[in-house]
Amino acid sequence: MDKHPSVAIIILNWNGWRDTLNCVSSCQKLSWPNYSILVVDNGSTDDSEKYLRQNLPADVAIIQSGANLGFAGGNNHGIRRAIQGGAEYVWLLNNDTEVDPEALTCLVAAMENGPEVGIAGSKIYYFDNPRTIWFAGGMWRKGRLHWLQRGANQTDDGQFDQLTTVDAVSGCSMLVRSAAIHKIGLMDENFFLYWEDTEWCARAQKYDYQVVFVPQSRVWHKISVSTVQSSFSQYYYFTRNGFFFLRQYDLWMIPVFCLYNVLFGLKSLMTGNIQPLRGLAHGCTDFMRGRKGPVASSFNTHLQKK
Repeated sequence: MDKHPSVAIIILNWNGWRDTLNCVSSCQKLSWPNYSILVVDNGSTDDSEKYLRQNLPADVAIIQSGANLGFAGGNNHGIRRAIQGGAEYVWLLNNDTEVDPEALTCLVAAMENGPEVGIAGSKIYYFDNPRTIWFAGGMWRKGRLHWLQRGANQTDDGQFDQLTTVDAVSGCSMLVRSAAIHKIGLMDENFFLYWEDTEWCARAQKYDYQVVFVPQSRVWHKISVSTVQSSFSQYYYFTRNGFFFLRQYDLWMIPVFCLYNVLFGLKSLMTGNIQPLRGLAHGCTDFMRGRKGPVASSFNTHLQKK
């Protein structure tokens, strides 16, 4: 490339300042010459902002959202600041990741192929098992309630080494063209957590932007510390927001999604784990009541990360 468009790297922190320091450290080794780093503290309660200001380099900007705005709201807070500052691209990057030095260069190269590319995502590995793929792009089969997370838990033997147009990439590592954001808008903050990145990709495609998976851009995700498996919140947000997504993009699949959740809830009950069933039940209830944003039911457990 004969130019180096500016990229704002947005790292969202919520009670995870140690991971954030490591993430920023890995970003400082990036080969791309024109980037800035913006850390958004999303209303942490562990003195994250204090420790970040004490330990991050002076050229890393730190802003405070003022409250836990969720994944979408916290990132939007940073995106607004980045675009106001003139960034041509914004790179959403989970704070519990570490990146290959060429990760950003490869993403920008894919975007610079043409203005029709609006969003690009990385090949993401498990941090603790660095050759095992966590995510290699997502495919949605409309009318079949089928979401394919390509490469999940597969050893990387080069089977996903082609730049590919996909239906969605993960907000864990997502480069977005600022010009596209002006057209499609920011992430939908009503989702709060889960499905917001998928919905953003679907919306971009409605505006005729391509979403691409860039295998040469490699990121390692500390997924074990980002997700509380089988928690109430996990299933609540997945269920409620899944319904909201289907209502916008695949309305006829809502009854099938209902049946899927009933069967999954019964299966979890048979194993003695009632958390998924509680999350599914409250997610369905709050969808029918039209409740969005943070957990609207009496169970007020808030997760932040992807």
